Amino acid sequence: MERKVIYFEKTGRENTSACLDVVSEALSENGYKHLVVASTTGETGMLFSEAFRDRGVNIVVVTHSSGFKEQNTMEMPPEVRKSIELNEAHVYTGSMLTHSLETAFASKFNGVYPTLIVAQSLRRFGEGTKVCCEIVMMAADAGLIPEGEEVLAVAGTARGADCVLVIKSAASKRFLDLKVLEVLAKPRA
Repeated sequence: MERKVIYFEKTGRENTSACLDVVSEALSENGYKHLVVASTTGETGMLFSEAFRDRGVNIVVVTHSSGFKEQNTMEMPPEVRKSIELNEAHVYTGSMLTHSLETAFASKFNGVYPTLIVAQSLRRFGEGTKVCCEIVMMAADAGLIPEGEEVLAVAGTARGADCVLVIKSAASKRFLDLKVLEVLAKPRA
């Protein structure tokens, strides 16, 4: 099998449009049924939910958990969430798998814990790669995508999208069953 892979010179939102094109091509050529997209403020979630609303794909937009940056705050405004949902996409907000209880223990006791090691290991391939794996498990944990299927995952570094992966989905409880099958786009940086 041969596939084209896009490598970006820089990380960040400037690659979002190219990622939209990569996803559009992958949906056309391979008929994926599920698309999971990371979105902090909702900007990326809006773009992807608008672009693929009528493509017959289950779109799941995964946000940061409440209080991720500041206590008692959501980074995605409620009106943006509503707009994404009007595009027939699901919006999921839950515990970030690699930014949960262990982060609190690491901060308090200066230790290194398994989840943090997994996160740092995945980051060797780029921030978007780590986030793609994480959001697919979160969506599976929430029952918004099935386990064991090939899904498209989109994430980025800071804002926007710069990484597109094909992942065999698994719930976090079965993390070792999750497989990154293909890299369709990612930054070299």
